Parts: sequence; C-alpha cells; structure tokens
Amino acid sequence: MVSAQSNLIRNIVAIIGNGIALCLFLSPTPTFIQIVKKKSTEEYSPVPYLATLINCLVWVLYGLPMVHPHNTPVLTINGTGIIIEVVFITIFFVYCGRQKQRLVIAAVLAGETVFVAVLTVLVFTLQHTTKERSLSVGIICCVFNVMMYASPLSVMKMVIKTKSVEFMPFWLSLAAFLNAGVWTVYALIQFDPFIAVSFFIKYQMELGVYLDWPN
Repeated sequence: MVSAQSNLIRNIVAIIGNGIALCLFLSPTPTFIQIVKKKSTEEYSPVPYLATLINCLVWVLYGLPMVHPHNTPVLTINGTGIIIEVVFITIFFVYCGRQKQRLVIAAVLAGETVFVAVLTVLVFTLQHTTKERSLSVGIICCVFNVMMYASPLSVMKMVIKTKSVEFMPFWLSLAAFLNAGVWTVYALIQFDPFIAVSFFIKYQMELGVYLDWPN
C-alpha cells in the first residue's frame, strides 16, 4: 500500500515537473520568433541551447530502462527537450550571419554527438548491470546539469549590477525555481541520488538568485 501510494505521489509530482520543465524549454520561443522575423541572431548566444542539448542527451540515456529503470518521466521530458533544442539551434544556425560562428556550432554539435555515442557504447558494452550504468551515467548527468544551470549566472550578475530585471524576467526565474524544487521532491520520494543532487544544487542557485533579486 505504501509503495503504491509512493508511486502515485511520485507520478503526480513527475507530471507537474514535466509541465514546468516543458514551459522552461519553450521559454526562448519569443526570442526565436524575433530572430526569424529579423532574419538575424543579433547578439544572442547559442551556448545556452547547446548546453541544454547535451544535458538532455545524457539524461535521456540515464532515463532508459536498461540504465535506470522506472524513470520514464526523465526520459520523456528530456526527449522532448532534445527536439525543442534541435529546432532552436537549427534556427540559430540558419540566421547566424557569421560563418565562423556557424562552424563553431557545427563543431560543438559534432562533439556532443560523438561524446554521447561513445558514452552509450561504453556503458552498454563495459557495464552489465543497471546499478553500474546508473552510477557512471548519473555522475555525468550531474556534471552537465550543473553546467547547464550555471550558464545563466552571467545574466544574473548583470541583473545584480544594473538592478534591472530586463535580461532575466521574474516569472521565468520563478518557473526555474519551482522546477528545481519539484524535481528534488521527485528524487527524494524514491531516492535517486543523481537527480536529487543535480536539482538540489539548482534549487540552491535559484534561491541565491531570489536573495539577491533587486527590490
């Protein structure tokens, strides 16, 4: 009974987490609409989208039943994230006016693809239990998750310096804060150390943002 209730609560939390995460993945949509309209990426950087893509790729690997069973919500939301980020990066690539930047984007994409492909092959050939696979892939997921969520900190520095939230909308930051909290709860219901660590660190980052938020 306890296990059934635990699974039900965890599934409800996962649905909420998927919804919030989907909103976060789609949050740059207005930016890309402007890019398409202006046919220029202006001063926008592709780094956050490339970072999010590699993060989603490794979490999809982690969510596979052969790596970490019973983590379907992690698989579905990050699979959706991959599709969204590929669309964003494609738009950025098309409307980027600098050939050098296109080459950098292509090189990074190639590097990410090779990295995930090699990791997948090594995990499935050298490790034969889900415990071993969860450990190795989970550690890598934690690293990339922290890197992805640390990328907007430069924007927060600008917010604190200028005392203006123009570059970091309050509601977007609130959604990121809630997302980190929900996924931390998800990880604690049936303890998953890698999801817990990743999103607890994110939660602390977002908490720091609120403590420093301009009045």
